[in-house]
Amino acid sequence: MNRYEKDEIRSLPPKYRPMGAWEYFGYSILYAIPLIGFIMLIVFACSGSNIARRSHARSYFCGLLIVLILIGIAVGILIGSGMMEEIRQTIQDFISQMQPQ
Repeated sequence: MNRYEKDEIRSLPPKYRPMGAWEYFGYSILYAIPLIGFIMLIVFACSGSNIARRSHARSYFCGLLIVLILIGIAVGILIGSGMMEEIRQTIQDFISQMQPQ
């Protein structure tokens, strides 16, 4: 990035300043923390203080929703086909074999 571009970014209001790659990485790690991350995700997705951060939070939230929907579909297919009971039984058998006798 040349000097003109850096000066141009500095002259932008904080609301419109772009985020760097490390900021995206750091926020992704923050959002991955189970409860605190989800709360921060909602706060940043609704916040108007930085548009880039808000957009990143919203896209992360959409990705999370897609993953949850896919997991729900997979579980629904397993339950509908009767495989869920067999998986549960296999897990119970495995646990009972691992316990000392």
